[in-house]
Amino acid sequence: MISVFDLFKIGIGPSSSHTVGPMVAANRFLALLGDKVHQVVRVRIDLYGSLSATGKGHATDTATILGLLGHTPRTIDTTKTDEYLAPALQEGRMKLGGVQDIEFNYDQDIVWYDEVTLPFHPNGMTLNAVLNDGETISQTYYSVGGGFVMDSQEINAEATADNTHDFPYPFTLASELSAICEAKSLNIAELMLVNETAIRSEEEVKDYLTEVWEVMQACVTQGCKTDGILPGGLNVKRRAKALYDQLSKEYGKSSDGGLLAMDWVDLYALAVNEENAAGGKVVTAPTNGAAGIIPAVLHYYRGFIPSFSYQGVREFLLVAGAVGALIKQNASISGAEVGCQGEVGSACAMAAAGLAHVMGGSVAQCLNAAEIGLEHNLGLTCDPIAGLVQVPCIERNAMASVKAINAARLALRGDGSHHVSLDKAILTMKETGRDMMDKYKETARGGLAIYADNRIPTASVGVVVGFSQC
Repeated sequence: MISVFDLFKIGIGPSSSHTVGPMVAANRFLALLGDKVHQVVRVRIDLYGSLSATGKGHATDTATILGLLGHTPRTIDTTKTDEYLAPALQEGRMKLGGVQDIEFNYDQDIVWYDEVTLPFHPNGMTLNAVLNDGETISQTYYSVGGGFVMDSQEINAEATADNTHDFPYPFTLASELSAICEAKSLNIAELMLVNETAIRSEEEVKDYLTEVWEVMQACVTQGCKTDGILPGGLNVKRRAKALYDQLSKEYGKSSDGGLLAMDWVDLYALAVNEENAAGGKVVTAPTNGAAGIIPAVLHYYRGFIPSFSYQGVREFLLVAGAVGALIKQNASISGAEVGCQGEVGSACAMAAAGLAHVMGGSVAQCLNAAEIGLEHNLGLTCDPIAGLVQVPCIERNAMASVKAINAARLALRGDGSHHVSLDKAILTMKETGRDMMDKYKETARGGLAIYADNRIPTASVGVVVGFSQC
């Protein structure tokens, strides 16, 4: 089983698999080195497959450097990334783990293998450290989506020890989840809370879910007051601030045809994903590429559902976490593995289930809402122009947020029964991703990534300093 602490990670943009994951991998490599960090004279970063193909646009290189410096996704001050990176990128020096000063040559010590994919997953990387006695310590890591990282030993053991837990009510299928809820007279949120409090205190669970909500709100607020051009070279203009100013003037007027709420939902999603694209602090939910959907739907719950409560927010996240765990266990949340259906589609399903729950839905209705949200994102490709999480990713979050609300409302109008079960929809997503050509899975080699007007060839996108240049 997977904990909501693992599904909802507080971190940085622009990508959970290409930015957060590599930083986590670098943190793990430092832990592997232990005291030997003081003997290191050189490090080399080898990036493979999708991590290489779109790594510069997703800040994989700089994220890995930051991780090797000792910064973590949850605690790093994203306003100082350029300052942290300057010695490595401009002076040719790196303080490994914050303690060991070594030489670092960006052009030589980061090796890109665009055409080479490691056996287990498209997002592979190997970190190497040469010690002063000539010994080399190497470890291969896979960033498998949502900031989850597995090393080569965990891959071989077919287990993710750091991200799986023994819970009182384990489930791997939606049908099992439904049966346990019925047998124990629990709703999904109650069951998830029992599971979570088996490995940590109830206060810790509530505090973390509250912190997740606070970070989501802060991200929306920051996005609504920041304008300008997003970094990366596409010259994408930030729209959230202008839209916020416009909607603030129109709020309460009746000329919107009754759909003004949807405009606000669009705004919330745009605000989060613009912050993500700029390398700001976001919540991986369940990925960074889809980070705007759950916050947008939660803000809809806060602003337009009279029964809103902070307890409701926590229950929303618990229910969403249950759906995310089902998808991750049985398919994937990685755009590099199954396309954007695994990112935006998963987030849409999670948000739909969470909203259905806080609006009074039964277990069956919540799972039906998730199925609707996922079913109507099947086949969605991951085709970021120039490898940047901007076009079509930002708008795609807005569209999926509205779709999640509609899925919840549609499910609540029924009794929870549906011709296609959530389990079948998840299996279909997995099979669809397996059959999808690699060029449509986060390689920036297919779809809009190559057919959009005014496109920038992937090879021309690079970073010289920090996230602000990614």
